[in-house]
Amino acid sequence: MQWIKPEDAQLIERLKKPTGKVKLVLDTDTFNEVDDQFAVAYALLKPDKFDILGIHAAPFFNNNSVSPEDGMEKSYQEIIHLLELMGKTDLKGLVYQGSRNYLIDEETPQPSPAAEHLVQLANDLPEGEQLYVAAIGAITNVASAILLDPSIINKIVVIWLGGNALTWPTAKEFNLMQDIAADRVVFDCGVPLVQLPCMGVVTHLATTKPEMKAYMAGKNPLCDYLYKITCEDSERIFPGKCWSRVIWDVSTIAWLACDSGAMADVLIHSPIVSYDFSYGKDLNRHFIKYVHWINRDAVFEDLFGTLAKA
Repeated sequence: MQWIKPEDAQLIERLKKPTGKVKLVLDTDTFNEVDDQFAVAYALLKPDKFDILGIHAAPFFNNNSVSPEDGMEKSYQEIIHLLELMGKTDLKGLVYQGSRNYLIDEETPQPSPAAEHLVQLANDLPEGEQLYVAAIGAITNVASAILLDPSIINKIVVIWLGGNALTWPTAKEFNLMQDIAADRVVFDCGVPLVQLPCMGVVTHLATTKPEMKAYMAGKNPLCDYLYKITCEDSERIFPGKCWSRVIWDVSTIAWLACDSGAMADVLIHSPIVSYDFSYGKDLNRHFIKYVHWINRDAVFEDLFGTLAKA
C-alpha cells in the first residue's frame, strides 16, 4: 500500500494534546480484562471532556474467549451491560460490533459495523475538526477502517495502548501480538498516533485491594462492581498471594483528560513493527507521539474521583 501521508508540520500540529472538549470513539475488547471496564466508565463519566460518538467492540482471543469473533461478541455484550449498570442505556445506539477476525494481510480490511461507523464519523466531521480514537485492544477495527478509506487519516487521531517500551527486549505484548498486520498498517500509514507502551511505561498504573477499598467500595453500584470484579479476578490469578493489579487501559483516556503533569511524551519517528515482535528504526519515517513516563498517583486520583461521582 502506498500511503499519502500528512506533511510533518501538519502531523506534529495534530499530535498536540487537545485542550477543549473532544469527539471520541472508544475501541475496546471489554470482556478481556477488567481494566477495559474502568476505561469505558472513566470516559463516559467525563462529559465535560468528551463527546462520545461510538463504542466499538474489538476482537480478542485468549482464555476468556474461544475465537477472536467470540471475544468481540463478549466484549459487545459487556459494553451493553456496563451501560445498563451506569444507567446510560440511551447510549446503546452508539455501540457497534467490530471485526470477527484479524487482518489476513496489510492490504485487506476486515469489514464490520465498527469499521464502517468509524469511516462514516470521520467523513462527517466538519472541516478543521478531529475525531480521537482511544484504542485499548487489538487495533484491527481501526486498521480496517483506514484500509476501507485511507483518507480518514486526515480526520482521526489514534491513541493506542499497545506494544512495549522501545527499551524493552521485545515489543511482544497482547494487544500488539494479536494482529501484527493491523499494527503495521497503523504505524505505517501516517495517521496521527499516540502510543502508550505497556511494559516499562503503563505498567506503573497498578492498584491494590486496600486502595480500591478506600476509594471505591461503597461509593456507588459502578464502583462496587469494578471493585468486585477486580478483586475476584486478581485473587483467582494470585490465590493466597500478595497482588497488585495493572489498570492500564485507562491510560488512553487519561492522556486526553488529565493535565500535562500526568504524563510525559515525545515525538519520535514511527517505529517499524516486525512480525518477529521487534521494533525497527528509520529516521526517514513520519512522526508519532510516544509516551515515556506516567505520574501514577495523578492518574489514579483523577480516575477514582471520577468513578466515585457515577
